[in-house]
Amino acid sequence: MSVQNKLKGISRRDLFRVAGRYGLSSTLLAAGSFGGAMSLANLASAAESSYEKRFAKEPKFTFKFGAAGFNQRNLLIERAGCLEFARDLESRSDGEIRVEFIGDNQICGQTSCVEKTQQGIVDIYAASTQNSAGGAPYLNVLDYAYMFRSRADQYHFLYSPESVALLRDPYEKRHGLKFLFSHCELRGIQMGLKWEDKPTITKLEEMFGSKNRVTGTQLGRIAMNALNLNPVPVAWEETLDGLKQGLIDGAETWASAVAYANMSPVVSQSVDLKFFCGTEHTAMSASAFDSLGGELQDVVMESAYLAQVHVQAANEAALVNTVGAANPQGPNTIFAKDNVRVATLADDQIKMAEEMCSPEFQPALWEDWRERLNGWSGGRDTYQEIYDVARQNTHTLAENVEPRRWWKA
Repeated sequence: MSVQNKLKGISRRDLFRVAGRYGLSSTLLAAGSFGGAMSLANLASAAESSYEKRFAKEPKFTFKFGAAGFNQRNLLIERAGCLEFARDLESRSDGEIRVEFIGDNQICGQTSCVEKTQQGIVDIYAASTQNSAGGAPYLNVLDYAYMFRSRADQYHFLYSPESVALLRDPYEKRHGLKFLFSHCELRGIQMGLKWEDKPTITKLEEMFGSKNRVTGTQLGRIAMNALNLNPVPVAWEETLDGLKQGLIDGAETWASAVAYANMSPVVSQSVDLKFFCGTEHTAMSASAFDSLGGELQDVVMESAYLAQVHVQAANEAALVNTVGAANPQGPNTIFAKDNVRVATLADDQIKMAEEMCSPEFQPALWEDWRERLNGWSGGRDTYQEIYDVARQNTHTLAENVEPRRWWKA
């Protein structure tokens, strides 16, 4: 069932009317749990049930979850797992932990959620690692160009015990944040309406000289400069207007981000360049995690694992069935309805891009940041070691990667 049909009949006003009675978190958790079409009546009933279950006992811990611009609607497009994690954490802890889910940029946005978690304003946050890299620079470690060949490589790395020493522990030690789970896509260039009447891009050189939005990642800018893609820092919340007004030619982001942010009406071509990570992660304040006893810490990790497994399967399905990031596209997908063409580049074009910008072929471009990240990791060769772990993956399809509890060797 499409997202549009599933939510048919529920207006924003109706949603907030129910939320006014049962609380926003109870309403969102109820809405996110539906497997079929919703009506106002069954949403209200589910919200009441959710409220009664969640408030049946007084929790020992209440955590604020700042989910940037996410809500129960767009989390059915980009399956980042936020609501599944919150719901499972409350249930698995038997009400000992309550999660106050705050999305729609009400408490923090893509670039500010990380800092507000470090400041203790929120306890858990969801945003892309790239947008969060401004406040937590170690997250740049995921953004070496062409370190990952595929989404399968990304999931394989996140499930691997090696991700603890290479990503999770340095992130926690340096920034006071615990990396829980993440959605996985690879970034491409999303071309605006200037490219609507041009042929579908098949050659890398057809994008040379275009001006494109870049996130907070420093390493992403290295790759874009090397590819002659002229990175221009633009806040995520301003990217839609930038594309609409033609101030930029395109934006580096991933397919489901275009769809969930309602950006597809101003994107004409989604160029699948796959040149570095698009990882919409969820992280927790390390001090909030440490405040829990050992048993509840185990509960958080198990809920994070469940969310990771959910995201792996659900986002792979949503990319095809909801977003339309495929060739050919399904007729009822978001991309098909908004005439967004998926530009799939041939292997020789991807190889050309890799040879132009990756640390393997252009090591001098990356020396400063590689040395910095290696130092922060405690002396690991971050690029080479993550590269090697990714290539232990034998699967071409992301849904076939074996889930593992990464904190258990």
